[in-house]
Amino acid sequence: MIPAYGELIDDRSPRGIAEAISRLITSGVLAPGDRLPTVRQLGAELGVSPATVSQAWQAMASVGLIVSRGRSGSFVRASAVPWLTPRMQTMAGHIGESRLDLSRGAPDPLLLPDLTAALSRVSQSADTFSYQELPVIPPLLEHLRAAWPYEVESITVVDGALDALSRSLEQVIRFGDRVIVEDPSFPPFFDLLDQLGAVRIPVPLDPDGLDPAALRRALALGPTALILQPRAQNPTGISMTVERAEELARILRSSRQASDLIVIEDDHSAGISASTEISLGRWLPERVLHIRSYSKSHGPDLRIAALGGPERVLNQIVARRMLGPGWTSRMVQTILYELLTSSDAVSTVAAARSIYHSRQRQFAEARRATGFAAPQTDGLNTWIEVTDERHALVQLAASGIRVTGGSPYLSTPEDRQFVRVTVGMLRDDFDGVSGALAAVASRR
Repeated sequence: MIPAYGELIDDRSPRGIAEAISRLITSGVLAPGDRLPTVRQLGAELGVSPATVSQAWQAMASVGLIVSRGRSGSFVRASAVPWLTPRMQTMAGHIGESRLDLSRGAPDPLLLPDLTAALSRVSQSADTFSYQELPVIPPLLEHLRAAWPYEVESITVVDGALDALSRSLEQVIRFGDRVIVEDPSFPPFFDLLDQLGAVRIPVPLDPDGLDPAALRRALALGPTALILQPRAQNPTGISMTVERAEELARILRSSRQASDLIVIEDDHSAGISASTEISLGRWLPERVLHIRSYSKSHGPDLRIAALGGPERVLNQIVARRMLGPGWTSRMVQTILYELLTSSDAVSTVAAARSIYHSRQRQFAEARRATGFAAPQTDGLNTWIEVTDERHALVQLAASGIRVTGGSPYLSTPEDRQFVRVTVGMLRDDFDGVSGALAAVASRR
């Protein structure tokens, strides 16, 4: 049955129209696949211009509620992208145009180092095409060891941070094992654990990192592993202090129920984090697998990360990879080595780190100017409580701003609702974005 839109829409601004139609979709009045009226039809029914309706349609399309099929019209979105898990689909939202996309959690492409010189170096190398070489090229391995945050037994290179986490979990846990996770945390972590049949134990965060008292309670359940993001935690932007890391290490060392627990650390923003480099491996090297990703600092499409830890575990991971991809492309390894040792690339990454830090600072200051407590966060993202997630996404989209809904990042549902904002992509208009967020933010 076609709704009587004129009776259901009181606020006839683009935002009001978008919010009203969104409520019809989320309540089930409009079902997936239903055709919406044309902008001219709805404009005539509501007594507004087609341009006003068009803005409302664009806002809903930007958060994935509807899809345009050209002359066929606009429809309620019917299905998710099939190659993404439900959490990742929700996290990704709808890929389309927006005035300001702060939803991706990706680095600013303008701040990545130039690959020209590194690619030239690859073309001159004859050692990158042999099946017989070591999994990690020696110059890169030497550089990684020198830069590692603690003295580590073994290091290998894999195809990105999630590849490192996946292969680590495959060696460490078995079906039914309990794994401690930060809450909130990165949704693919939850998906990986679900795939492996693990049981998640969520532990909350405070401004210094993982909550120590909650960790003690979680350890009483006998977990096998703990997944940590020591810096620029995704989605919150929290970085763990050195004092908190040492306290967590003491708790782990003294726990009888988790004497064999392995800590897996994802330092995904290593090159661009403004916080002190930290790892529990400084105190527990025999129990830590530390991941250092170069996606945020040097480019997501390089698909490369270093993984360090106890030799017994790293050997198992390397052996398993030999039955699949074998190794991470030595051409890509050569590119990374050139970027890590080139003065121009090093300067570019250092400048990016400073710029991201400045953007976080300016955003926090603008948030405080709107009357909100807003501690400065680290890396690319920050986490903001809102009164209603769906309402916030639609209202912000109506202003041309796209952010990510917080629900996929929560291990367990809760009453409080959030959005994640990729501040790293905010180059200007800090006051404008902060004002738009203030209109949807919770003052609790």
